[in-house]
Amino acid sequence: MTLEPYRRALALPGVRSLLLVSLLVRVPVIATGITVTLHVVLQLDRGYGAAGLVGAAITIGAALGAPVVGRMIDRYGARPVLAVTTLCEALFWSVAHALPYPALLVTAFLNGLLTIPAFSLVRQSIAALVPETHRRAAYALDAMAVELSFIIGPALAVVLATSISPRVAMLAVGTGIVLGGLGLIALNPPVREATADAATGPPPPRREWLSARLVAILAVAAATTLVLVGSDVAIVAVLRESGQLEWSSVVLVLWGFSSLTGGFGYGMAPRAIPPFVLLAGLGLATIPVGLAGGQWWLLALAMLPAGMLCAPTLTAAADAVSRLTPAVVRGEAMGWHNSANTVGLAIGGPLAGAVIDASAPAWGFAVVGAIGLLVALASFPVYRAQRRRPADQHQLATAPS
Repeated sequence: MTLEPYRRALALPGVRSLLLVSLLVRVPVIATGITVTLHVVLQLDRGYGAAGLVGAAITIGAALGAPVVGRMIDRYGARPVLAVTTLCEALFWSVAHALPYPALLVTAFLNGLLTIPAFSLVRQSIAALVPETHRRAAYALDAMAVELSFIIGPALAVVLATSISPRVAMLAVGTGIVLGGLGLIALNPPVREATADAATGPPPPRREWLSARLVAILAVAAATTLVLVGSDVAIVAVLRESGQLEWSSVVLVLWGFSSLTGGFGYGMAPRAIPPFVLLAGLGLATIPVGLAGGQWWLLALAMLPAGMLCAPTLTAAADAVSRLTPAVVRGEAMGWHNSANTVGLAIGGPLAGAVIDASAPAWGFAVVGAIGLLVALASFPVYRAQRRRPADQHQLATAPS
């Protein structure tokens, strides 16, 4: 392996600044969930169920809004859409800390609909800035930036909420999101290649590019995040049962760094690995983790193989979406990809929690890992059949009569 793929990707104009700004905006975006939870529980004196409803409202809104926002980016460009979404974020976060619970629940959903496209836009812009030959390394860098955001964002939110106040944490996170949106507006990242900008004509119908092959990739993306957030819940449950809950942050950080290591290595690998293979490996590595028992260091070691496959699986899915869609509709396609990730995040936690409540914490790993494996096995034949079909039709069309 060599660092050359990363050097080439980072040497391309606009890539360094895009990755830096994306990291700055994603840290507060990822901190949103825990910040809102602590605000509802500590400031509004509501239960965790009520906090979960606000988080679910944001998540559902984001899943519904991402494809629409992506379609608007395809039509009008990044800067006008960012201006609208950043304004909406500023309005929400300037009043969210003072709203009563019912109003917070409604406005959280509306904010989710028009949230800043910090994930889909960056991935769309990477596809515009980076040739296909270097795109895997660029998406690996993006996945590592996301992993860093997950390590930094929630931790900062907890420190602010517990050491100062939940209200201050809400204002700080909102300020960070708005500043990140302003940074993206100033950067104005490209949304399609220069050759695509020169092309004329209407975008192709959705039925032509939202194929069974692309849907299979979206299923892989959703299953990946389902496995990740389900594992997150299972880690906490296992350590709580064994009386070592205070070590959960250490295990989660080590898991995050193993994902960073895996993503770094995948970006340097000489050949790409299909996302289905990576998801199958992630599922297989996750299933037996619960057998490690309740010792935090054993659990951390057991999570390392699965952690090494987290960022590569996310990278491979994003890369596949960029390759399967025309540049003129890539914003909407990346919106669907973001929605798939969001759906996985929304399902994985409650599913693992329900399994754990009905059985034991170790079964949380087994169930989400098995789902990841089954989705990989079910999606792969669809992807392969769809890929072969155009070639088969071409052979029939050119065969002598």
